[in-house]
Amino acid sequence: MKTETLIIDQLSLTDHSFIRALVNSSGWLEFIGDRNVTSDELATDYIHRILNHPTTRYWVVKLASNNVPIGIITLLKRDYLEFHDIGFAFLPEYAKQGFAYEASKKIMNDLFPESSILYAITIPENIKSIGLLKKLGFEFEKEIIANKETLNVFKLTT
Repeated sequence: MKTETLIIDQLSLTDHSFIRALVNSSGWLEFIGDRNVTSDELATDYIHRILNHPTTRYWVVKLASNNVPIGIITLLKRDYLEFHDIGFAFLPEYAKQGFAYEASKKIMNDLFPESSILYAITIPENIKSIGLLKKLGFEFEKEIIANKETLNVFKLTT
């Protein structure tokens, strides 16, 4: 998939160095959690688990101008949610530049062109993600406890 400024590709094993950097970035560690991915080998194992999970899809977002990976968009079907949930994470140096909005919008428009329901979850403290979800048209639906963590569930009806 492409936009004017971004290339959005399926995650692959060759993305291991980027994934290692992303999952160890400050925002990921604070708002998503430590995945203990401390080497390229562990990053490759992490990607393998993602690729082999039937209800999980990850896309790597790259700048079209130089093909540099800057973030990911995810689509997951979680046991505790009725519908798929979209997520995003970007390296800190590419935050607040509209890339997460642009990539999320492209995924949503291409994969959900007709009427459907989509969820997004975040911890209540992740104000930046909540702001982006609202900009994308999501509305707060409820607060839940999942895996001993309080989460805000946002819903988008397209």
